[in-house]
Amino acid sequence: MFIAIALTSMNFNNDIGVLARPLLDVQTAAPISLAARLQSNGSYSECWDSLTELQACTGEVILFFLNGETHLGRNCCKAIHIIQHNCWPAMLGSLGFTEEEGDILRGYCDATVADVLPPPSPIVPLSLAKVDLKP
Repeated sequence: MFIAIALTSMNFNNDIGVLARPLLDVQTAAPISLAARLQSNGSYSECWDSLTELQACTGEVILFFLNGETHLGRNCCKAIHIIQHNCWPAMLGSLGFTEEEGDILRGYCDATVADVLPPPSPIVPLSLAKVDLKP
């Protein structure tokens, strides 16, 4: 049901002239089929997976706003981050979130995603021992 609502919302956006992704091939100006746009490999797959993950963490997002809980799970934030930065930034609005709520989620999750990035690899010191290279 969630995906059906999202698809309906995307169709509504298309009717008013806001496109989330190209419907024409840039090089040939030929229409891109729905099957090609919804393919299960490539960048759109990550977008659809993130949308599904967002559906799974809806309760967390509601508590985030209603109770002032300042914690969203890592997977929830990752999904929000991917949707906002790699897919359809207007998608949260299509799902009923205000622009301000979308900005709050994006800001919180951008900071959270930055906090969980792995630290840089430590610098390994070179051995200071003298090596004899003579045969």
